Amino acid sequence: MTSTNEIRRSFLDYFAGADHAEVPSAPLVPYNDPTLMFVNAGMVPFKNAFTGLETPPAPRATSSQKCVRAGGKHNDLDNVGYTARHHTFFEMLGNFSFGDYFKEQAILHAWTLLTKEWGIPADKLTTTVYHTDDEAFDLWRKISGLPEERIIRIPTSDNFWSMGDTGPCGPCSEIFYDHGDHIFGGPPGSPDEDGDRFVEIWNLVFMQFEQQADGTRNDLPKPSIDTGMGLERIAAVMQGVHDNYDTDTFRALIAASEALTGVPAEGDQQASHRVIADHLRSTSFLMADGVLPSNEGRGYVLRRIMRRAMRHAHLLGASEPLMHRLVPALVTEMGQAYPELQRGQALIQEVLQREETQFRKTLEKGLKLLDEATGSMDEGGELDGETAFKLYDTYGFPYDLTEDALRSRGIGVDRGGFDAAMDRQKAAARAAWKGSGDAASGEVWFDIAEREGATEFTGYASTSGEGSVVAIVKSGQEVKRADAGDEVVILTNQTPFYGESGGQTGDTGTISTPEGLLAKVSDTAKPLGRLHAHQAKIEKGSVKLGDTVHLDVDTARRDRIRANHSATHLMHAALRNQLGEHVTQKGSLVADDRLRFDFSHPKPLTADDIAAIEAEVNAEIRANETVATTLMSPDEAIEAGAMALFGEKYGDEVRVLSMGRKGTEGRNYSVELCGGTHVRATGDIGIFRIVSEGAVSSGVRRIEALTGEAARSWLVSREEALKVAAGAIRATPEDVPARIAALLDERKRLEKELADAKKALALGGGGADGGTAQAADEEIAGVTFSGQVIEGLNPKELRPLLDEAKSRMGSGVAAICAVNDGKAAFAAAVTDDLTDKFNAVDLVRAGVEALGGKGGGGRPDMAQGGGPDGAKADEAIAAVKELLAG
Repeated sequence: MTSTNEIRRSFLDYFAGADHAEVPSAPLVPYNDPTLMFVNAGMVPFKNAFTGLETPPAPRATSSQKCVRAGGKHNDLDNVGYTARHHTFFEMLGNFSFGDYFKEQAILHAWTLLTKEWGIPADKLTTTVYHTDDEAFDLWRKISGLPEERIIRIPTSDNFWSMGDTGPCGPCSEIFYDHGDHIFGGPPGSPDEDGDRFVEIWNLVFMQFEQQADGTRNDLPKPSIDTGMGLERIAAVMQGVHDNYDTDTFRALIAASEALTGVPAEGDQQASHRVIADHLRSTSFLMADGVLPSNEGRGYVLRRIMRRAMRHAHLLGASEPLMHRLVPALVTEMGQAYPELQRGQALIQEVLQREETQFRKTLEKGLKLLDEATGSMDEGGELDGETAFKLYDTYGFPYDLTEDALRSRGIGVDRGGFDAAMDRQKAAARAAWKGSGDAASGEVWFDIAEREGATEFTGYASTSGEGSVVAIVKSGQEVKRADAGDEVVILTNQTPFYGESGGQTGDTGTISTPEGLLAKVSDTAKPLGRLHAHQAKIEKGSVKLGDTVHLDVDTARRDRIRANHSATHLMHAALRNQLGEHVTQKGSLVADDRLRFDFSHPKPLTADDIAAIEAEVNAEIRANETVATTLMSPDEAIEAGAMALFGEKYGDEVRVLSMGRKGTEGRNYSVELCGGTHVRATGDIGIFRIVSEGAVSSGVRRIEALTGEAARSWLVSREEALKVAAGAIRATPEDVPARIAALLDERKRLEKELADAKKALALGGGGADGGTAQAADEEIAGVTFSGQVIEGLNPKELRPLLDEAKSRMGSGVAAICAVNDGKAAFAAAVTDDLTDKFNAVDLVRAGVEALGGKGGGGRPDMAQGGGPDGAKADEAIAAVKELLAG
């Protein structure tokens, strides 16, 4: 049997032998199409090459491209597990010609590979062509010898491909494999074409026209070829099975799932095992390419895929999180072809375990809410769609799980109502979605890049130099000159200015000429990843195309940026040493005044963690080791131990940055791929200080830190604040903690003594000088009454004082108003023998009303309330006396 890995390698080797450049798979996050959420076809990375906006990597190319279809227009998620060929993740084998060869060679290559190299019987193959494409029809007949009835003309868009409403387009030719008459289905174009007997395995796209806005089509000057073959489908053919899930890779993943759950992949459980195997692939590859679960965008789709798999693990009866334990099996099957899986394995497992643990809690909550919503329903009832959607949208409870949970009780779900609610949400999401790939670059940048090539960056070695002006952009359009007062973007053939990328901010400085030009550069951007665009305002003189200009970077600012950037590398290493190798950079900002670093970690850092990280980094700074950079291929760099960021797009040559002391294995403290600017030696960083640490999102933490003079100034400001505090409490800075503790103890003691004194004063009477009106008993309508206003009394002391008054009087009514900070607390008490005549709650409410408040509550013998106007405390006492008087 030919394994899936062998088939992939055989395809690439065949076309490499036919002078095709082998291009590695691009990350699943698209870099050149803002309309796509994920790369969903093999040609996506070559889109700009086909449209002429970029130079292709070679006249001919071949690739095995990772693809995901699980969101947006191309969404196969709900079908996965229940059909033979639907997947969220798949690999698309392809060969591409950028104006080099066309239909004849494309058809010849396809036929040769399938029938001669791979030995697929010709009588098992059927092809289609667009109904007007006589050329392709004749070529298939000549090259393959197929009878005309097996070269089927298709008049629909199935056999005509276009990139969009305008742009390159052309007819297609699809190749189908006949799995045999024991399977229902007919050939393409027949009434039974939707059956599973004839399966499309390869699509050859002949790009030969350019679609115009008015609907006309012009011949392309360089017709091109784009093909796509599903690796999973051709693996099924070559392994003699009809179902993609019976191929070797899926069988291995399903076997691992069976072993961990103890449930065979049979009957009703088969779909669950298939969902888990497929979704394991898509979730792992997405995380390896830098996507993490979240509640929006790509992260939301990733979480939805995860939860669908985890729900099926629940249905299989898995008592513990399952998905993370399957990752080693996936790495074994696909890690050699895609080493990013090996590099990301620790993080992938950690995230899957955390997400599944959380989702199990969601399942419990959702099932409980579902029981509450349907508890009174009988068999034949129907759960409304809005409730089903709320379960899905708010609690992450999938619709199909809602159906499954209610099916055993004979209760249905209003699918129409659910779909309507879903459609409303999708409409809102589409309105908010402004493009899910990287921001679309204006065509002006493509024009400049194609005409002038990439900007040569000279800033690693110098912060000044000369360059020739190759483009001036004003208001999004190229112009030939700019004058004083103009705000423009200036591009030169070479520059020492670093363009913002990799988290490092762009340089600032000046552009000048001996003839009088002075342009202030406020920022430097990096459109297309290869142009350095100086955003400048012309202060004096003018600049025009072809001028030779002098470029000067603000060196003081650059030095601060260098220090902060180098510190992020040291901190990254320290984080991994202290917290574990699961720590991976998830974003950064390297500015001149601070650094910000986001990283994967499931919980907050402790004070000890932060102290240890700071100590490690500062130890490497003090060692003052020289920082070294080496140029090598990405594979060589990673083999040498350099850390690469998941999802980053690296060229043929990368800069490997090594800094810090060497360990026992001979490797430097930090080795990473990085194109930024850095210090010459670690001692140039000065000092390093973490000033904050917190959460960014689930599983992602953020550190903000300072270096050099900024860190020193921060520490000095804290020391000055300490000195001021020490002076205020008449202590040395060293004694401040002990002195503060002593003062707090003294304050607690004095507060207690004051409270005791006020209580004693209230009990024993006194004059106004003590802040307490005399507590003199008086008789009102034959009832003994005691009323007091006490300043600064803790309201908690009101009831004990009233108990004392009741005990002293034996029979009577007492009221006390405590005034603090202008507000008042009011309480009243009635001895038991008088509660049938007077209710303490009524008395308190009268007093509270006098204080400008409302309400009050308690028992007939004791009640309490409060009001905002403590100045009317005497009026509150008078209000009680008035009630007693009748």
